[in-house]
Amino acid sequence: MGITIIGHRLAGLPWEERPGNDDPIWRYTKNPIITREAVKGVNSIFNSAVVVCEDGYRGIFRADTKELIMQLHAGRSQDGLSWKIDQNRIEFQSNEPEISRFIYGYDPRVVWIEDRYYITWCNGYHGPTIGIGYTYDFTNFNQLENAFLPFNRNGVLFPRKINGKFAMLSRPSDNGHTPFGDIFYSESPDMVHWGCHRHVMSPTTGWQSTKVGAGPVPIETSQGWLLVYHGVWTSCNGFVYSAGVALLDLERPWKVIKRSRHYILNPRMPYENVGDVPNVIFPCASIQDADTGRIAIYYGAADTVTALAFTTAEVLYDFLEEFSYR
Repeated sequence: MGITIIGHRLAGLPWEERPGNDDPIWRYTKNPIITREAVKGVNSIFNSAVVVCEDGYRGIFRADTKELIMQLHAGRSQDGLSWKIDQNRIEFQSNEPEISRFIYGYDPRVVWIEDRYYITWCNGYHGPTIGIGYTYDFTNFNQLENAFLPFNRNGVLFPRKINGKFAMLSRPSDNGHTPFGDIFYSESPDMVHWGCHRHVMSPTTGWQSTKVGAGPVPIETSQGWLLVYHGVWTSCNGFVYSAGVALLDLERPWKVIKRSRHYILNPRMPYENVGDVPNVIFPCASIQDADTGRIAIYYGAADTVTALAFTTAEVLYDFLEEFSYR
């Protein structure tokens, strides 16, 4: 049947050819691409978001201070590989002081929708919830109302309206390091009022038996929304985070067409196994070229550094054809 990406040509996409194996995703040979040295006085930079701009790439980066306060910083790159990250954290502007008081911010995603770049992140407001903001230039940032009541994480917007509504995936949670988690779909007429919640997927077995959460912004294709997500297994030595892939219905994204039984990427490199939180792969962003189907995926490794991996829409689709629950 085949699959094609619906979107724009991106000639300068970061890329390395697939090595001589059949892995569905292959790592950049110069990983990690971002370490704590990129921002003075931080402990780690990971779980960060990247988006294409007219003059290159922009990003929103999670940078935890040496006090271990979770903050968001803006950054820019010409090639998607070498990044210059602002030394000061983002300060969102808002007319509502009730929500604009900074507590913490982490695990951002960023996406262009219609006329601006929208940012979602885990925002501190009486516990973790989904913060929403926007920018036109990655210099000035505006904060909207939080999307949901606490507690919630992994808010990921779709790159266009669906049936006339903004759409988001999220994972309701608790106030701790959630030992459970399902993915839900929600929609909004105005990016402020969210409802029409629909269940998308639950944990199953093995590498995704404890919890699951949406990763990068879903990729629109001829066969459905291609969703890279993370799954968590509770081992005898703690949580292990791996990545999987699913295909969602284009007009009813809460309907799962296919979902991988096998992970597509799991911790096995030193920078993924050793760090502040060992054994973590946490994908947060992807960029893709519609002409070639190439996809570059940015992911946090061991809650310490940012790394990069590559695949194609065709490779992921073929993988789902062979290793899918449906």
